[in-house]
Amino acid sequence: MSANFQSKPVIGVTLDSEEAGGYADFPWYALRQNYMASLAELGAIPLALPHHGELADDYLSLCDAIVVTGGAFDVPPALFNEHQSSEQVRLKPARTEFESAIIQGAMRRNMPLLGICGGQQLLAVLTGGTLYQHIPDALPDALEHSTTVDTENAGGKKRARHEVEIFAGTLLSHCVESTRYEVNSSHHQAVKTVGEGCRINAVAPDGVIEGIECEGYDFCLGVQWHPEYLQHQQDKQLLDALIKAAVHYQQTMRSSGQAMARAMNRFGDNPR
Repeated sequence: MSANFQSKPVIGVTLDSEEAGGYADFPWYALRQNYMASLAELGAIPLALPHHGELADDYLSLCDAIVVTGGAFDVPPALFNEHQSSEQVRLKPARTEFESAIIQGAMRRNMPLLGICGGQQLLAVLTGGTLYQHIPDALPDALEHSTTVDTENAGGKKRARHEVEIFAGTLLSHCVESTRYEVNSSHHQAVKTVGEGCRINAVAPDGVIEGIECEGYDFCLGVQWHPEYLQHQQDKQLLDALIKAAVHYQQTMRSSGQAMARAMNRFGDNPR
């Protein structure tokens, strides 16, 4: 890989957060190590992004791509014009506010962006889509999509698994070789509709939307599963595609100082 400015692309990775109690008597950040380890293993420099919305532009100036992670949180229903209808919804306003700023800033720059699980859901909402607040309530005949307690392993968890179908002609279909493969599944919410300029790129056998992407951008997509586990070759292919897009951004956009100007001219001030 040739690079005039740095040898490896920097990928900003958002963090989950928890309130005081348990681990610490002050609020604390949390993230599974494999989000970072998978990117480092594939040749990127992962950079954790604490929740300071006022620094979003400064963070983005350091990065060549963004990963918006999943976690123990939900998108506020008010963001897609609904009242909260499920007791299962768990809100983290500070996290959502920060990640909204990061997503919108990345889209203004046409910076490569991958939303994973809750990251996909927030991307969908910020671009005009809506969510199912709790899959079992809205789709009682749906497959199991959420993590459950593993009765054979005390204190352990059992991640659901199911197949996905990837639609031909989408960005996602160009990232991975298979049109169908089994993915992990750990979510109780899901994308219900996508906004104008976005399209569905993958679905589960029960019709639940498993992937979306935004048209008019070089690399802007979300998946409902967790490729950072690198459980299948396709997971590696997806993260490889993100890293390649980050290298391209580094060499043609950020390094030349033209990222913001070009993106603002193409997409305006608001990605919606």
